[in-house]
Amino acid sequence: MSEASDELLYEVADGVGRATINRPQRRNALSWGVISGLRDVLARAKDDPAVRVIVLTGAGDKAFCAGADLTGMASGAGYLDLHDGRGQLARLFDDMWTLGKPIIARVRGYALAGGFGLALACDFIVAADDAQFGTPEINVGLWPYMITVPLTRSMPPKKALELMLTGRRVDAAEAERIGFVNRVVPVDALDAATDELAASLAAKSPAIVKLGRDSFYSVWDQPAAEALKLLHSMLTITSYTEDAAEGIAAFAEKREPQWKGR
Repeated sequence: MSEASDELLYEVADGVGRATINRPQRRNALSWGVISGLRDVLARAKDDPAVRVIVLTGAGDKAFCAGADLTGMASGAGYLDLHDGRGQLARLFDDMWTLGKPIIARVRGYALAGGFGLALACDFIVAADDAQFGTPEINVGLWPYMITVPLTRSMPPKKALELMLTGRRVDAAEAERIGFVNRVVPVDALDAATDELAASLAAKSPAIVKLGRDSFYSVWDQPAAEALKLLHSMLTITSYTEDAAEGIAAFAEKREPQWKGR
């Protein structure tokens, strides 16, 4: 199954939904249409049992996403409309974290500003060795307010502050050292590495993936005592799922589990 719009492509195959920002002539910069389209795609994927994993990428070979389309997004909008529209990126991040399914960012070329934040809001980043990351907003008299949360969730806070204050670019090798990129591969191996990770995730129990991933994001900012109370309850809930029983039975019988997603 595949669908297309002018700015966002989406297809589903083998348990993987692939969303592609389709603005290569603008280095896949974020427009209102792209952000709204991504929210629509995630809403559909959330309710689609055929989708177990999302892969997010940008069209062409120059950029994953070079940030917001500063000129296009500012035109024709009043002050209050523009303020509300900027909140769409925050709502998109929340959609991603509450999706209940893993999201992989497949990154070639530039992932800058809002595009950097978009990649960091994914669960994993697989990057080609030509990838570059950064927050250049400071250089044009702006600040990366909306991506502060994914930045500080993905690396040591003082490292995030350094990148925000200097605006410097980080190549793929340094990104992997910092820890916000999961894997760096040559350009010609990017699709295979992304597909391998997506297939591995799609093969897991969708029920346990949802419960576990939801609990991970729920306790991220909680004090330890509160987090442990929630995790204690989640352990009991998980142990009573059909997939947990199937997984244990398959392990005992030395066979592959047959997940039911419940």
